[in-house]
Amino acid sequence: MMNRIVILTGIPGSGKTTVLDSAIPALLKEGVKYKSVNYGTVMLEIAKQMGLVKTRDEMRKLDPAKQKDIQKSAGKKISSMATTSSVIVDTHCTINTPRGYLPGLPEWVLKEIMPDTIVLVEAGAENISVRRNKDTTRSRDAESVNEIQYHQDINRAASIACCIMTGATTKIIKNEQNKLEYATKEMIKVLRNEN
Repeated sequence: MMNRIVILTGIPGSGKTTVLDSAIPALLKEGVKYKSVNYGTVMLEIAKQMGLVKTRDEMRKLDPAKQKDIQKSAGKKISSMATTSSVIVDTHCTINTPRGYLPGLPEWVLKEIMPDTIVLVEAGAENISVRRNKDTTRSRDAESVNEIQYHQDINRAASIACCIMTGATTKIIKNEQNKLEYATKEMIKVLRNEN
């Protein structure tokens, strides 16, 4: 299998990282290896080095021009990783900022990364709201159930636009409450490059 780049997206609380963390060990047992990288972590490291933020949640409140510079740097760093192994990039398709939705995968990032597949993890808006309220480790702005669903709709449109620009395929995986096993199996199929 040639090295692949898979982008994993989903709004906060969709469970995208949980699905990934469940799928990776199962794939390793089969000899399917991916380097897992969190785009936000790479961006945070760059922003901290620049002295712009101290925490991840401060990132979305940065000036959009600064965010774009950081995105470009992170895209270049991640694309270089794919020269030696398959990579899965855990990120957000869009980020809800005070000024509106910022694309997490703008053209300049996509041109650097050139993904093979974009996976969008979704869950019911009510489930996401409950998950967010239970997560005391993050500082998140309050969103209504309707706003959560709207953000998921925005992400669907954005992910398809990304696929049009890159020729990547897209896969939507449902991660409903107490259905992690199903979502994990679907993720494994994508990472194995199965139909």
